[in-house]
Amino acid sequence: MDEAVRKRLIEAMARTVIAHADELTELDRQIGDGDHGLNMKRGFEAVLEALPATAAKPLPEALKGLGTTLVMKVGGASGPLYGTFFLALGKTIPDAPTATTLAGAFAAAVEAVKARGKSQAGQKTMLDVLVPVAAVLSAGGADLGPRVRAEALAAAEATIPMKAMRGRASFLGERSIGHPDPGARSSALMIVAVCDAIGA
Repeated sequence: MDEAVRKRLIEAMARTVIAHADELTELDRQIGDGDHGLNMKRGFEAVLEALPATAAKPLPEALKGLGTTLVMKVGGASGPLYGTFFLALGKTIPDAPTATTLAGAFAAAVEAVKARGKSQAGQKTMLDVLVPVAAVLSAGGADLGPRVRAEALAAAEATIPMKAMRGRASFLGERSIGHPDPGARSSALMIVAVCDAIGA
């Protein structure tokens, strides 16, 4: 994975999140603080500013740099959680990942998010996208990119009938049912952006 590819992948995630900031803010207004889109936009604008230096580093270091920027620049719970994901991914992934090593690194990053957020899948959070995507990656096989893409989008939609158990949305109890989780949606958007950027 050369510098141009690293730059393309990170830029795709950042520009996708920024482009969907209003949507994410509206989703969060329904069941949270209403700042998810704004916070994520601010964080990924900082990611774009640092992109030339970040992309010049080997993949593990680039991912750690991305994670550090998100921790520092994204407010609320999202910064530490997304930051933890990319920092953990960078610690585990090799510079030239295969499908198998990517699956292992992704799974380790998901476990780090679970530990940081003290949460599990089924509680209407970003984990409701990350966990099923990790399962698809671990299963491997043909057409992996399209299956990962489809799983991410479907999993985000599947948070609509869930009752929130973690975060600000959990204060709403039953009223959180009927709305997609903003963190699940932003996770799906980033995963789809990466799949699109690599032509998967």
